[in-house]
Amino acid sequence: MTAFFNVFPELRLDEKLAELLKDAVVIKVTASRSRNRLRIYIQSRRLIHYGNIRRLEDAIGEQLFATAGVHIQVIEKYELSEQYTPERLMSIYFDSLEAELRSESDLEANIFKSAGKNFIDANTMVMTVPDNFITVAKIDGIRDKLIRIFRDRFGYDVDIQVAYDGESSGQKARYAEETFQREVEQIVKEYEANEKAEKEKQDKLKEQKKNTEKKYIRDNTFARKKIEDPDIFYGRPFEGEETPIEEIVDEIGEVIVRGKVIELETREIRNEKTIVIFSLTDFTDTIQAKLFTKNERLPEVLEHLKKGAFIRMKAVAMADKFDHDIALGSIAGMKTIPDFTVKRMDNSPVKRVELHAHTTMSDMDSVADCKALLKTAMSWGHKAMAITDHGVVQAFTEANHCVEGTDFKPIYGVEGYLVDDLAPIVFDPAGQSLDDEFCVFDIETTGFSAVSDRIIEIGAVKIKNGEIVDRFSTFVDPQRPIPFEIEKLTHISDEMVIGQPTIETVLPRFLAFCENSVMVAHNAAFDMGFIKENGRRLGMERTYTVVDTLGMARSLLPDLKNYKLDTVVEAVGGSLENHHRAVEDAESTADIFLKLLARVKKDGITDLNGLNELSHMSVGAIKKLKTYHIILLAKNDLGRINLYRLVSMSHLDYYQRRPRIPKSELVRYREGLIVGSACEAGELYQAVLSERPEEEIARIVDFYDYLEIQPIGNNRFMIESEKVRNIHSEEDLREMNRKIVRLGEQFNKPVCATCDVHFLEPEDEIYRRIIMTGKGYADAENQPPLFFRTTEEMLREFDYLGSDKAVEVVITNTNRIADLIEKISPVRPDICPPVIEDSDK
Repeated sequence: MTAFFNVFPELRLDEKLAELLKDAVVIKVTASRSRNRLRIYIQSRRLIHYGNIRRLEDAIGEQLFATAGVHIQVIEKYELSEQYTPERLMSIYFDSLEAELRSESDLEANIFKSAGKNFIDANTMVMTVPDNFITVAKIDGIRDKLIRIFRDRFGYDVDIQVAYDGESSGQKARYAEETFQREVEQIVKEYEANEKAEKEKQDKLKEQKKNTEKKYIRDNTFARKKIEDPDIFYGRPFEGEETPIEEIVDEIGEVIVRGKVIELETREIRNEKTIVIFSLTDFTDTIQAKLFTKNERLPEVLEHLKKGAFIRMKAVAMADKFDHDIALGSIAGMKTIPDFTVKRMDNSPVKRVELHAHTTMSDMDSVADCKALLKTAMSWGHKAMAITDHGVVQAFTEANHCVEGTDFKPIYGVEGYLVDDLAPIVFDPAGQSLDDEFCVFDIETTGFSAVSDRIIEIGAVKIKNGEIVDRFSTFVDPQRPIPFEIEKLTHISDEMVIGQPTIETVLPRFLAFCENSVMVAHNAAFDMGFIKENGRRLGMERTYTVVDTLGMARSLLPDLKNYKLDTVVEAVGGSLENHHRAVEDAESTADIFLKLLARVKKDGITDLNGLNELSHMSVGAIKKLKTYHIILLAKNDLGRINLYRLVSMSHLDYYQRRPRIPKSELVRYREGLIVGSACEAGELYQAVLSERPEEEIARIVDFYDYLEIQPIGNNRFMIESEKVRNIHSEEDLREMNRKIVRLGEQFNKPVCATCDVHFLEPEDEIYRRIIMTGKGYADAENQPPLFFRTTEEMLREFDYLGSDKAVEVVITNTNRIADLIEKISPVRPDICPPVIEDSDK
């Protein structure tokens, strides 16, 4: 066996993949008889995702065997630590297994993804799947593949059993009945539409037969005989199957297409002719077409061929020499057709209210026109709609003009960028002196969730009379694998923690070490979250007084570029040799704490209550805080004034990459505002996602007037994101929404379902895709469905909450919020400046 990069020293890989392979070894390399296939067998102690294996194969093939045309196959084998078990491996390696199955079959991957996976003992897993003929046909193949992967790749002899979970006969009958009713309704609609179109066609034919005096000129433009199809307005009749425009990617000859004319221009050319250039879309793609006609025939053509018209045409797909693209020319015939797009309508007897919508004033983000949004809401029978652009209010006047003379209520709001500048330096102070005993500590963990992740190291020092008098340091066996990213950060591996005491042994020892001491940590909410959660599990709950050196640094060192531990250490003249190792970080934190205490003592502060009075942050410190999305809705004229004041402050005083609203200013000017928790980028969603301690989540919930949930499609990007470790499926996203609903019930806060509208129709996502691509987003192609939904569509989105709860979050609560809001004008008409003649010039 040879180190991987000794075998492939010239191979260039991205930093992350190279790091994964740093300790990998090549077991052997084999070639097929024809030398066109190369198998590379590698062994690693770190899990490598299926996607990274495929990227490795591509890199080796392209860089080392490009001219030889050799197919590369990397076959991986793992030597994992004792922390891994088949069950833990399944939870960690699940995404890779799904991707591997998907490379062969989307159907198999979807069955595996949605199946229940429960280990009934160390080496036996039960996969629970629906009882239907598709699953039955595929499940044995999936089972065999998984058994082979566990055995050949990891050396685990796992038995996988299959259990079938069928729906009750009542559920099936109800589903069948609903499906049948929808099909009947669709058939009736189609029949009525066809009947109407046929009647209109026959009426045109009768009218045409009466007009027998009309002569048809024989030339290259119009048909040589009387046209029998009344909808033909150019050329001759034609028949045949239509080709979707997205399939016209080359010179494929004659095609029949249908679509909507979205752009049209005319250019007069020589010989008394005009070229009509128009763009046609069938909503799969758009193509340009060119028509040459005599000037005398132009009015008759343009009577039917105009922007917004729906037409069907026969033409030739050819390369346009001028535009250097495929276009339609040599048009043989064109006819008008009815609008084939399905217009969505809200047919619910009671309508919802949208409380989160962005217009084109959300710069380089939303593509929804303000008037189009409001007119659609009005045409659907909605009574109100909130305009909540990112950080700005420029759409308000347009919204106001759009609804003048109607009963429709535009709700004026903003999706702001909140920063929490109210976090205290000292939590739960009890008047302790600055000369009391302090326990300065730091922990290393397997991740960021106090609930799901585990402590792997605790380091602490005890301070008495301004000096370090004792130390505490120990590894903790998390009884689970340490993720690769954490190992890189902390340099703590599985081998270092295996055999160490578990948290059940370590925590009582640590709490005894800290007895009667004030706890001190840098970013104390994180470290204390783990201590409190583990204390709760072990029945060792207690009240702590905690000092946060991060808060002290923000108040006393306002000019730092950031407040990471190493930055603050450097600012106070300390040293930090082994950052991200608990005892070294604890000693550096103690050094910071003592030096900052010396400063405040000079200012006459003698106890922790006085220290807490320094919690006010400077403008510079506020600009460096993490931002969260928040929804602010103006309830009345006072709220409108306060909203404008906060928006102005955010741009003039606190702008740093984005307009920031400090929580302290929001508290000061909250009157007249309704405050919502916003989307997944909101403070509440992030706290729930990170599984923050219950008391912290309770504090966050208490701050908001209503809580917000959104369709799971809005947050589907988190499933694929490497930054989000505890979201693996759509069911996880549903559970996130269920948690927020339960918080609403627990704290008596209304929960409102919103769309987070960024475009009007589902197909409009392509325009936002273009904008996101221009901004450099790697996932721009995977646009979330941020379109304006009807009440029925939203009820279907949230049916997993149960019908009563879905109605509550979609209809009842959104209307409840809207009813709290007065119909106001964005400006005061009575104090507008006077009209001066010619001032507009």
